[in-house]
Amino acid sequence: MDTLFPFTKMTAAGNDFICVDASTGKMDWLLCRTDLPALVTRLCRRGLGIGADGLIFAQQPSGQAFAAVAARFFDPDGTEVELCGNGTACFTEWVLAKELVKNHGEVIIQTPAGLAQGKRVKAEPGRVRVCIPKPFGIKLGHQVTVDGRTWTVHTVTTGVPHGVVFVEEDLAGLEVSHWGPRLRRHPEFGVRGINVNFTQVLGVGRLAVRTFEFGVEDETLACGTGCSSAAFLSALVHGWPEAYLTADEPVLVDVRGGETLKVWFLADSGTLTVSSVCLETRVRAVYDGVLHPGFLE
Repeated sequence: MDTLFPFTKMTAAGNDFICVDASTGKMDWLLCRTDLPALVTRLCRRGLGIGADGLIFAQQPSGQAFAAVAARFFDPDGTEVELCGNGTACFTEWVLAKELVKNHGEVIIQTPAGLAQGKRVKAEPGRVRVCIPKPFGIKLGHQVTVDGRTWTVHTVTTGVPHGVVFVEEDLAGLEVSHWGPRLRRHPEFGVRGINVNFTQVLGVGRLAVRTFEFGVEDETLACGTGCSSAAFLSALVHGWPEAYLTADEPVLVDVRGGETLKVWFLADSGTLTVSSVCLETRVRAVYDGVLHPGFLE
């Protein structure tokens, strides 16, 4: 049995991912392991493994004639999740660079959340744009009290559940490590909970976002689906000009990793629905590697 474990480390706006080609069947021995979640956790743990915000497998698509490749996303706690925005951007650049698909410059990806489309931005080398499955379940104005402070949380499922909290104070000084886990696990948001996106409106069409992510159970340097959620919920809640609701203007989102993401969407303020979301981020390959066989024992 071939137990080689080749991988590529990718990063987008500060989110890093381990990308593994399981599309040929050579990695079936790994995918069938009963301890796969535990192994993912070991691989993603910084200092003791490769270290990453998640792991993504490329596989053959099933039941979707228009998809060129399928993506399976795992959080660092070993949980398999439906979607990851910056992960999809990394995955796009990786499958194109490794020529795992025949298309040049763009690819249709099957995800558990639905079909996503990724493409390189020709005018800005190194940037990737991904259009993700449409969000659903927008609910505004949850009033949640933790440790004596009441927060207003707006929720939506953008692949995975997100909460957006608008803050007036200096975002850089906010104790995300304190408030993030308390809001993330609040009973108001069910057993699974939410990713929490603390959002500061810098001006019309400009945001700063800090995200506490479940699965990582910590603040990350960026979150693509979280930034997307913050972008369209900001436009809906604050009544931004029509150009933002019709995808004529992108919302610019500054993240803790130092990058600025661009988010376009089609939204209806009357029905609180969003029918299309695309985000653009900078993607880099960090390194290729082969895991030492002893790590898998």
